Amino acid sequence: MDAEGIREFFASVMPVRVRRMFGGHGIYDGETMFALEQGGEIYLKADAESESRFMAAGSSPFVYSRGAKPFQMSYWRLPEAAFDDEDALREWTGLALAAARRASAPLRRRGSRSREHLP
Repeated sequence: MDAEGIREFFASVMPVRVRRMFGGHGIYDGETMFALEQGGEIYLKADAESESRFMAAGSSPFVYSRGAKPFQMSYWRLPEAAFDDEDALREWTGLALAAARRASAPLRRRGSRSREHLP
């Protein structure tokens, strides 16, 4: 799937920014990466609050190998139902955005705290 195809796929839910990375694409809402595309598959950001929903939907995590060692990332395959149902796509995208924002919140807080102490 190319960048234009990704933008078209999400167009009914929201505009997205797409950036090439590691042979696939990062999918962003502003500066927040909430999904990735690899090998034609869309993976959405998940965390402790949302991972069980992805498991229950029969999704699987994004796993890549570095040498012989596999690494699991906190992105899960978009459930099949979301490909044919705009409401389902909107719901899953919302879950991914919430997880991505929760993940970036501590980074923002740390950065603002350090700026508060500058003269």
